[in-house]
Parts: sequence; structure tokens; C-alpha cells
Amino acid sequence: MKKTATVLALSLGLSGCGVDRALHVASSLTAHELCSTTFVEGQDPDRVFHDYLQPFIGVSVVANRLNYVVDRERQEVTARVGSHFPARAAYAEGRGCTVMIGSAGAPAPIVLEPVAFADAALPVALDPRLAGPIDRAFTTDRRAILIVHDGVIVGERYAPGYDAETRLQSWSMAKSIVNALIGILVRGGKLAVDTPVPGLPNGITVDNLLRQTSGQPFGSSNSGFDQSSRMQFLEPDTAAFAATKFEGEPGKNWSYTDANYQLLSGIVRQAVGGAPDAVVNFARRELFGPVGMKSALLEFDQSGTPMGASWAFATARDWARFGLLYLNDGIAKGHRILPEGWVDYSARPTPQAASGYGAGFWTNRGESDGARHRQSWGMPADSFLALGNSGQIILIVPSRKLVVVSLGFAVDPTNRAPIAAVARLTAAADLW
Repeated sequence: MKKTATVLALSLGLSGCGVDRALHVASSLTAHELCSTTFVEGQDPDRVFHDYLQPFIGVSVVANRLNYVVDRERQEVTARVGSHFPARAAYAEGRGCTVMIGSAGAPAPIVLEPVAFADAALPVALDPRLAGPIDRAFTTDRRAILIVHDGVIVGERYAPGYDAETRLQSWSMAKSIVNALIGILVRGGKLAVDTPVPGLPNGITVDNLLRQTSGQPFGSSNSGFDQSSRMQFLEPDTAAFAATKFEGEPGKNWSYTDANYQLLSGIVRQAVGGAPDAVVNFARRELFGPVGMKSALLEFDQSGTPMGASWAFATARDWARFGLLYLNDGIAKGHRILPEGWVDYSARPTPQAASGYGAGFWTNRGESDGARHRQSWGMPADSFLALGNSGQIILIVPSRKLVVVSLGFAVDPTNRAPIAAVARLTAAADLW
């Protein structure tokens, strides 16, 4: 398929509609990623394109034909494959970058309400015994590694050009943010996980969406040919597109797909008022503020739904603070943020998921094949993790009072290598 796609990409005029769509996904992904790289993370877009996007699945086959322009004055990035398939992503304050479909103008900035952020300073007491294990785990594709034990940073390292103030991308770790927002709505009585979602067929519940058992078949291959890629990069209303197709009876089969979490993102949006401003201010007031995540930022689609499947940003320390919320049973600074029992619910294995999935987190609890593999690499049996493409990981280990954060540019679509590295690092961190 790679050779065929390359030939078609170079000829362009001979492309079929599926290849056309994949090429357009490649330009749109490039525009979005480089927009966020430049205006949210503050990084060099050329370096990120060379080190990360060129070998990225779905981009690599056409990387030598991709052209992009970073307009710092207008705060937007445009990209094309050759002279075709134009795409544009634009930055706005408070909402990061948005893929703008067609001739749409710029996204509106978010009007931020005042929020009192908790003083969530993490003491630093670096343990020299962790220096060697962190060095071994810090492969060339890592940007940050952070280890927190009992609320204290005991290990921390950043790649050149990155530091404790750099916002870093979530990819699918954003799904765990959505889990938290849903949990807060459940605690407030605005949602129930076992109630059918209005507008969805077959009695699909919030629990089905969280556990990826809704029957939504889009998958998440990031090839450019898959429906999930189309949803994220070519559709202005991701939640509406995600609701267009379901297969089979909910609760019967497990299928990991970004579409379930775009549907959940739409549910959050409607529950808090419908506008992007309402979503951002709800997240800041109810989650990021109480946890002390000052850097956290959610990105949105063109319709105003948060891109909760993949696009959130925070510093490594703020990602650790998020992990600590789950380590501490949903309590931050003495205040309950998540419903009682929500953390165990989130980490409880989904029976249909052989890969070891809970509800918005991957889990090492239970007897799934995935849990057994990760345990064999060194992850404790009670641990669970937020996991995103390219090796974005927050590992939460309640039995050891441990949170490990690893963020980077891994090309491995299985995430096997970065997960194994975190597992070995966790075993090495069993020092207390």
C-alpha cells in the first residue's frame, strides 16, 4: 500500500477519492500539528516537521511533497501536498489551533472567566539513584520524563529546547481529560453513565462510550484512509460525524476509536452550555483550577466541540498533577473533584477489551492479555495509564504512591517501546 500511495501521491491527478482524502488528511494534520507546535508549544515548526511529522504514519509517504507556510503575524499555518489539497489551521487565545475547513475565517478567542488556581507546587527532591534509569529511558524521541513519588518530584529531565514551562501535546491522553470532565458532570448530577444518550441509537450509554463498546466502527489507524482521521482533520463538526454510523449491539464488542471520545466531548459541550467559552471555563473552574493545572489547554473543532480524543496541552508537571488527581482517588488539595469510586471505575477492566482498557484509561488490573504484557515489562498490577500516540504516557501506581510521565515523538504506532521503557523505569523507581 505504501508504494501505491506514494505513486498516486506524486501523480496526484490519478488519485481516487480514498487517496485524495488521505492526501488531504496529510496536509490538514501537518497544518494543525505545526500550528500547535508553533503557537501553543512555542517550538520550531521546521524541527518538528523534520523530526516527527516526516516519519509519521499517514504523512511519511508524501512528506517530500508536503509544503507548509507558518504565518506568525496571522498566527496560522497552511499546508499542501504539491499544489493540491490545501489545509489551514489557525490559533486563537484560550483555544489553541483549529483546523478551518473551506473558506472559514479565524476562530474566535475564548473569553476566560477568573479562576482561582490551587497552589499545587510540587516539591523537588531529585533522587540520584534515578539518574541512570532516566538516562536509559530518555531515548532520542523523548521530550520529557517526570517521576513523582508521594507528591514529590524525584526525577525530571527534558530534551534540549524543552523545560518545565513547555506545554506538551497529549494525543489520546486527552481521552483521560474527557473522563475527568464526564466524572465531574456525574458528580454534579448532570449525567449518569448508565443512561442512554439522547440522539444515539440502540440505547448507547455514556459507559459504552467511555469503555469503547458503543459499536462505533471508525477505528484509529492514523493512516489517513481511516474514518477517524477524516473526522479529526476534514470534518468541521466531529461529534456530528462520529454519530453517523454504529454497528452491532452496544456492550458486545470493544473497538478503540477516537469517535467515541468526540461524542463524549459533544456531550460535555452540551451539558455545560454549548459554547467553547463555556467548555473552557467549566474545565478551568471544575478541573484545571482545583488541580492547579495552569498551563492546560483544550483545542476545538470548527463547530466548537473540544477535540477530546486527541488535542490537549499541558506542561509535564501539569500532566503529573492530573495523574496525582487519580492517584489520590479524585481528591485535590483536600477537595473531592471526581465522584467517590470514579477512579476505580475508570481503572476497572472492560471485559470485552483484550488489550486491557478501562474507561478512558488503559489498565493493568485484571487478566487481559494487555495487562499481562505490561505487568511482565514491570508495571504493577494495580497501575493504570493515560496513553497517547507517539508515546505520551501518564502511569499511575497507587500501591507505590507513584506517577510517571513520559512525553515524546515516538514513531512506533503500537507505543510498545515507550510503554516498555516506562515499565522498566517504574521497576527501577521502586526505591522507597
